[in-house]
Amino acid sequence: MLIDAEDYQRILGDELRKLRRSRGWTRKELNQHLQSEISLQTLATYELGTRQCSVVRLVELCVAMDELPQDLLAKVHRRVFVDEPGRVRVDLRKVVADAPPELLPLRRWAEDRLRTAGDHGPGEVALDLPALERMAELCELPTVDLIARLRRYVSR
Repeated sequence: MLIDAEDYQRILGDELRKLRRSRGWTRKELNQHLQSEISLQTLATYELGTRQCSVVRLVELCVAMDELPQDLLAKVHRRVFVDEPGRVRVDLRKVVADAPPELLPLRRWAEDRLRTAGDHGPGEVALDLPALERMAELCELPTVDLIARLRRYVSR
């Protein structure tokens, strides 16, 4: 398995930014909670994914934001490696926004799932093979074709 380092770093930065914002902090406020001196520009480049941070620095950032480093990395891992064995992860919001006419049953299903889940429900699902086969049948497509089309709707 190949790892796209740039993609991984960008997603890690995005998760760091989400975590900071979930605390309601600016970069300056985060900086005040850190053990060591980090410039605001350095924090910005971590969040943009244009600069790699060391493991120790990543742990320091996580500790400051009361997040276990392994939990943050698990989020990154799920976004980078979107498919679990035997499953395909799909962002329901992307399906609703973009599904072409031949995927109308998929779009209707995604709309229903989002409506049922409400604002706090997951916007992403992991579809197993039986679900993919049934959805392919409803869309009148071979399962392999549906899976290929679903790659457009992974969450990144």
